[in-house]
Amino acid sequence: MENDDVDMVGADNNEADLDDMKKRLKEMEDEAAALREMQAKVEKEMGSVQDPATAGASQNNKEEVDSRSVFVGNVDYSCTPEEVQQHFQSCGTVNRVTIRTDKFGQPKGYAYVEFLEVEAVQEALLLNESELHGRQLKVTAKRTNIPGMKQFRPRRPNPYMGFRGRTPFAPPPFAYAPYGYGKVPRFRMGMRYSPYY
Repeated sequence: MENDDVDMVGADNNEADLDDMKKRLKEMEDEAAALREMQAKVEKEMGSVQDPATAGASQNNKEEVDSRSVFVGNVDYSCTPEEVQQHFQSCGTVNRVTIRTDKFGQPKGYAYVEFLEVEAVQEALLLNESELHGRQLKVTAKRTNIPGMKQFRPRRPNPYMGFRGRTPFAPPPFAYAPYGYGKVPRFRMGMRYSPYY
């Protein structure tokens, strides 16, 4: 009889624990659904989820922006985007100036200038070889990168790495064995020391 009472109390506790766990599980599922919804909204805004139609539209958009932009080479390292914008202000309305930097934040020495009008690019090309901060600028129309169309550049030979592609030096055969009977002359290729062999 006492065992039955204990079991009933344990069953009531188990049911309360089970209900509590079900509530927590439901809250976690709701929270996970809300997070998935927020992430989908952010991805949609950022444009990271692209269908082929959107990708084609973005490629057309890039080409249109590139047709309004110029590449500016030999930009002084101390130059600011405001100074570059001021220099190209006479060509037309400047929408954006991008000075490329390396991973440490140091300028690479070139910039891109985007205009609002396509006609401004022709005006900007006239500023080729003009001076900014005592350096002669190189101004050309910006080209559009096509994905997957990387130029193949073969590796240049390095004189410090040895000559792997060439045939090794072979001296003329001897009429007699200079090392005596049974010995074979060893020929070495004349080259610098290389730890890679």
